[in-house]
Order: sequence, then C-alpha cells, then structure tokens
Amino acid sequence: MIEGVKQKNLRVIPDERGRLMEVLRSDDELFLKFGQVYITTAYPGVVKGWHYHKNQVDNFSVVRGMIKLVLYDPREDSPTKGEVNEFFLGEHNPQLVQIPKLVYHGFKCISEEEAICLNIPTQVYNYEKPDEYRVDPHQGGIPYDWSRKDG
Repeated sequence: MIEGVKQKNLRVIPDERGRLMEVLRSDDELFLKFGQVYITTAYPGVVKGWHYHKNQVDNFSVVRGMIKLVLYDPREDSPTKGEVNEFFLGEHNPQLVQIPKLVYHGFKCISEEEAICLNIPTQVYNYEKPDEYRVDPHQGGIPYDWSRKDG
C-alpha cells in the first residue's frame, strides 16, 4: 500500500425501509478536517485522471455503480515511490479510500451504469487558484494501463 493511503470498509445497515451507510464521521480515525462534500460521476468506460493535490487530502467513496480507483506515488521522499495501487470501490465493495497529498489518482467507471462517487476533501475548492495538478491519463508518464485486464 502506498505510504499514507488509508482505507476503511463501510458498514451498510439495512432494514425494511431501505439502508444506511456511514461514510466518514468526525470521530473516525481517518478524519482529518472538513473542507466540503461533492459528487462526481463517470459514464461506463470513462477514465477521469490523473491529478494530485498539494494541500488537500481526498476521502473517496462510491455510492452507485463500480469504479477502479488507481493511485500512483511519485513522491521522492516516500518509501513507496513508484508504487501503483488499485482499489475496486462501489456497490459491491463499499469502502472509503483516503488519498494523501501529492499522490496521483484517477478512476475508471467499470460498471454498466454511471458511477456516482462521493469525495470529502479536507479543503474547499478554490475557483481562482485550484489545488489540482493534472496529467494525461494515457500519455502522462505514469506507468499504468487503464485497459481492462481479462484473464
């Protein structure tokens, strides 16, 4: 696992009315601080990535569909420099993944329907000066192939 990445299995509490799933609580070990909450979506087969943040930590989960979340550690001082991690998140595997600063991340919708992703970053989005640094998902120099791996 990339240095600083944390994950938490999410507990789904079903009853006859429906279900409840807590994603992040202020008394969780993973909780750092609150910036904002937002939802992003991806259509089947779409890749959204790569990017990283210098100031914010992301807390990523999926509430509908499935994604493959991929992280890459480029940090010179990290014991896991050059490492790639894959996480399969969504309805069939409810988890929260905490992504540290400076770690590239992106995701691909792998379900047959649109994936709805929830992020709880530690900073609010700054429209004038975004804390977001992007690299092309297919030609950005990150050693990862987004194609499906059959076998």
